Amino acid sequence: NLKHRPVGLGMMGYQDALYQMEIDFDSDENLEFADRSMELISYSAILSSAHLAEERGAYATFKGSKWDRDLLPLDTLELLEQERGSEIKVPKTSHYDWTPVREAIKKFGMRNSNCMAIAPTATISNIAGTVPCVEPTYKNIYMKENLSGNFLVVNRFLVDALEKEGLWSEDTLTKIKVENGSVINVDEIPVSIRRRFKETFEIDPSWILKAAARRGK
Repeated sequence: NLKHRPVGLGMMGYQDALYQMEIDFDSDENLEFADRSMELISYSAILSSAHLAEERGAYATFKGSKWDRDLLPLDTLELLEQERGSEIKVPKTSHYDWTPVREAIKKFGMRNSNCMAIAPTATISNIAGTVPCVEPTYKNIYMKENLSGNFLVVNRFLVDALEKEGLWSEDTLTKIKVENGSVINVDEIPVSIRRRFKETFEIDPSWILKAAARRGK
């Protein structure tokens, strides 16, 4: 750790952001947001590491690294395609001007060999009141058990959406409980809300992989 100084900066509450922007997880809008949000984190993390190198020096094995050879994560897509012998079907575009980042690395180096890692964040997400990591919601209503006892976890964003439509009631709650937290078959709820509040096992996992590929670049 002292030799390479890797750190793993990630995120949690990604699904919460989608709810607030009224974006379905299984949509191209989600893929675009995954791309943009991770690029912003990547840009900020890498630039910050370069500024830390200015202050404290580059990590010991920086010389000869991809950073040292002016290869940022986006630049390595082509190398990965060559290694695999097949095209990686993600947009090769950027939303930000990476020139200041490249210049800072050339001038100061990098303090950290790695900057980002998407961790599960399950427990701290419960404490913070967000959906863990970058995954879709597990369930809209479920019981969580730990050493402190049992806790009823309710999707606050779903409650807000139903209240806005004048549909949040004891009757609606009962129907959702009967469906074990799912709203997909509750006909009284508008289709747009049912689509937005799909649970993990109601979403084609290919959408999770597509979003991960956008972040990975």
